Amino acid sequence: MEQYKSEFIEFMVESNVLKFGDFTLKSGRKSPFFMNAGAYVTGSQLMKLGEYYAKAIHENFGDDFDVLFGPAYKGIPLSVACVIAYSKLYGKEIRYCSNRKEAKDHGDAGILLGSEIKDGDRVMIIEDVTTSGKSIEETFPIIKAQGDVEIKGLMVSLNRMEVGLGGEKSALDEIHEKYGFEAKAIVTMEEVTEHLYNRECQGKIVIDDKMKEALDKYYAQYGAK
Repeated sequence: MEQYKSEFIEFMVESNVLKFGDFTLKSGRKSPFFMNAGAYVTGSQLMKLGEYYAKAIHENFGDDFDVLFGPAYKGIPLSVACVIAYSKLYGKEIRYCSNRKEAKDHGDAGILLGSEIKDGDRVMIIEDVTTSGKSIEETFPIIKAQGDVEIKGLMVSLNRMEVGLGGEKSALDEIHEKYGFEAKAIVTMEEVTEHLYNRECQGKIVIDDKMKEALDKYYAQYGAK
């Protein structure tokens, strides 16, 4: 496993973003883990987060894009942090763009925040986590409505590796199949489990034998094929 991936896994736990226990997800599923990217709140956390995203995007997609689009609301700070990190790490200026939930009719009018998206732009989408792919259903037409643009891919922080809306493939695989662009994650839940199982993190073992059993049971029921 690449070093930035193992560092990112521990960073999620340290930041109280990735938790293990008993949780009920928005989908109604009972899950032994929960991720909340809204828990990244400090300057140093956002700086590190942007760098992890930038490294993952660079590794998977290179520099072949112009705009980083972060869907409102959680995608807004993600896109800003990542373009700053991209400039710092790779010396490439990427423009950030996000959408408003409601179009503004005065001043900086319209539905977009940050850079405009214009004909010929190559757009990368950044999100926290995708469980069902529903957010892309909203994001895709917004980007495509801006002109003749190409969506290069989607980067999320964690691939939960569970079935999406179709009930068979993962949400990221469903997105690839439906929209035609690659959907990647900084780390997968398989990598998280492999790295943390019976390994101390922040002075304690967060995935012990009991939690590993709960994870295995969860994926036996909801894991993507």
